[in-house]
Amino acid sequence: MMEFQKKREIEAVVMEKGDSPVRRWEDLDINILVTILLSFDLFQLIYAIPQVCRAWRLACCDPLLWKTLDLSVLQSNFIRLPLKPYVYVDSPSEKKLTGLLNICLNLSRGNIQTLIFHTNLYVNDNQLTFAAERCPRLKRLVMPSWNKIKKRTMCRAIHIWKDLESLTMPSINNPARVIEEIGRSCQNFSALKIMGTCDMLFASALASFLPNLEVLSVRCTVLSKPALAIILEELKKLKVLNISHCIITEDPEDPPLEPMNILTELDESILEKASRLDKFLTCMSDSCIMCQRALNDQGFMRWYKYEEDLWKVDEVKSLAV
Repeated sequence: MMEFQKKREIEAVVMEKGDSPVRRWEDLDINILVTILLSFDLFQLIYAIPQVCRAWRLACCDPLLWKTLDLSVLQSNFIRLPLKPYVYVDSPSEKKLTGLLNICLNLSRGNIQTLIFHTNLYVNDNQLTFAAERCPRLKRLVMPSWNKIKKRTMCRAIHIWKDLESLTMPSINNPARVIEEIGRSCQNFSALKIMGTCDMLFASALASFLPNLEVLSVRCTVLSKPALAIILEELKKLKVLNISHCIITEDPEDPPLEPMNILTELDESILEKASRLDKFLTCMSDSCIMCQRALNDQGFMRWYKYEEDLWKVDEVKSLAV
């Protein structure tokens, strides 16, 4: 009886081609198919596989394939400008990103929880708004450059991302508006990485609007001792702080054209404040290549000069890409 039933099941999913039975791809168990699709890269998943048949296109929408949308393989062709908008991005780059987002966000059906942009990918207001509306369950965001995104657009996106827990962002001027929106809209927010200068304004905004922050990384940038003191004193729930390869300055802001007054080691007052943390990650070594690079770039890391994907590294594993 069992052999007969098995035979009938096999016959139900094959077509006769001469004397040899041929299994139809569209009848492959969807769980097995999704497991196979996990091994394909993004471009195969969105451009090739959905064209095979209706069943395969349906499998490409499985939530398991869309927990993370990693666009770190995509960069823009751009030219830096001295005045606003500071960056000119060629039309093919913008059209490619728009088309890619449209396909991915349609296939993902709102299931993306982690969205990663390359640091040199320039996203405009419409593209970010579209991503926010189609990824309402987002928990982690790795941002690109801000130069093509207005603050009000970022705030509207953050308002949608109420489940946001982790953000990697460049430094911005007058950050209070964005940081305040995170504090107001994202009740589970706990981890922040700043890929730019963390000055007094930024530190004060963190203290005012993100008092429950638990993990903070400001590696490879300029960090003043007063700003560091604010972080350690005011963020009472902070557990992990990464200031590896930072240029630590004595004064809040060094005058233009004046050399920075750089500390060669942390003093006892800072170490005492940091002693309550679970992890305090530091590196201020003359022999460290990353410390030398940060110093040569004056705390504004030019990641394009170095190894590919170096910008993804972080001593805090949860913030690495």
